[in-house]
Amino acid sequence: MLTPIQTFKERFGDVRFVLAPMAGITDTVFRLLMRKMGSQVVISELLSAEGLVRGGARTRSMMQFDERERPVGIQIFGSHISTMVEAAKIVQEEGADFVDINFGCPVKKVVCDGSGSAWLKTPSKMGELLSTLKSNLRIPLTIKVRTGWDDQNRNVKEVVKVAAQCGVSWVAIHGRTRAQGYSGLADWELIREVAISSPIPIIGNGDIITASQAKKRIEEGYSHAVMIGRGALKNPWIFQDILETERTSTYDLVQLIHEHFQLAIEKKDRDRAFLSLKKFMGWYAAGYPYSSAFRGSIFQTNDVDELRDLALEFFGKQGFQKPVDNGQPFLMGGHG
Repeated sequence: MLTPIQTFKERFGDVRFVLAPMAGITDTVFRLLMRKMGSQVVISELLSAEGLVRGGARTRSMMQFDERERPVGIQIFGSHISTMVEAAKIVQEEGADFVDINFGCPVKKVVCDGSGSAWLKTPSKMGELLSTLKSNLRIPLTIKVRTGWDDQNRNVKEVVKVAAQCGVSWVAIHGRTRAQGYSGLADWELIREVAISSPIPIIGNGDIITASQAKKRIEEGYSHAVMIGRGALKNPWIFQDILETERTSTYDLVQLIHEHFQLAIEKKDRDRAFLSLKKFMGWYAAGYPYSSAFRGSIFQTNDVDELRDLALEFFGKQGFQKPVDNGQPFLMGGHG
């Protein structure tokens, strides 16, 4: 096995298993839930550097975190070095444990602006950005990338070399190119090649939806740590399963629903909580009997209390069973 990430060893111990940043998903509520469930590090969804610098209320609100989330990173994206540096300083002053740069988002509106995975086309310019960021930050700097722009330009080894030279603490690699989007399978053999030769820790990411898959990647030396995204939505207990944490009630769905509703209403106003909770209840239902009918019913509701009643009724019938992995694609977009 490769050594674990030790960036936060003194305060939080070694790191092997990380919650992936996912757009529209990893808000402070879900991050806090996953941190309590055993994720060793959590990262925000991608935030616009431009929005932070301009003081946009929505972007600023997305940067907020709970002290119980630590270690927590804030992920930013952008195309201009000066704006990225200013945004990173804002993140630092907010008190985050580290700044994460998104070099992996494949979404057209992000890439067309020169942000996200567009940076993979110019490693030298990426190096200029990272060096400038590093010289302006007191907290760790990390990045998330893809294996390259397309099959003809899979330059992740060069990108990792640049990152290491610039003092980046770790590189998370999603095992697909930008051109692949979320199709095909993540290239874990390439991730392993990079990890074995890398002077800095590598976090592997892509297609990890079960605890056994996550543990196998570590045990077989594919990466120093593993980043889990969709797997945490299909099975919110995945980090506990990985760490084999003892708990009194295995897969207590009713307790999970109560806690998620309570946190969402506490952290957001009721209207914003309602919209967010509808999405999460639909995701949690994947793999359970009659989930399609349940999703249809919740999207016809207009009240957070009615939504909670429907969710408690549906999940209460499931007992303490894990969702069934039927092999169907699940949430194949919206993250880096």
